[in-house]
Amino acid sequence: MATNRTFTMIKPDAVKNGHIGNILAMINNAGFKIVSLKLTQLTVADAQAFYAVHSARPFFGELVEFMSSGPIVAAILEKDNAVNDFRTLIGATNPAEAAEGTIRKLYATSIGENAVHGSDSDENAAIEGAFHFAGREQF
Repeated sequence: MATNRTFTMIKPDAVKNGHIGNILAMINNAGFKIVSLKLTQLTVADAQAFYAVHSARPFFGELVEFMSSGPIVAAILEKDNAVNDFRTLIGATNPAEAAEGTIRKLYATSIGENAVHGSDSDENAAIEGAFHFAGREQF
């Protein structure tokens, strides 16, 4: 069942490079309503838990290290067809393959440092949003 919410993180590379405002503007301009937002930093344990689905993959350690290396911006977004529309807005994981005008084409530097995370399903959007935001923080 499709929902109208998705989850995103502006990753440490994009935060460090000063792209928070531009990325949030792109999100707003694409018709998303921000219903939860915070600047925070994942601990190693947080990153391991959040990305547990990838724990058997060879890049897991590098991913955890990167995602806990600096602040992130976590957000829950609302819009009709939120998950699919946001995946289109962010572009392909590899910025070299991302469509022109997408967040990753504009702000990512590599496959590993690809500026933003976007939920890949309605189910994961709910899980990921709840990981970062208590119920009273979701509007």
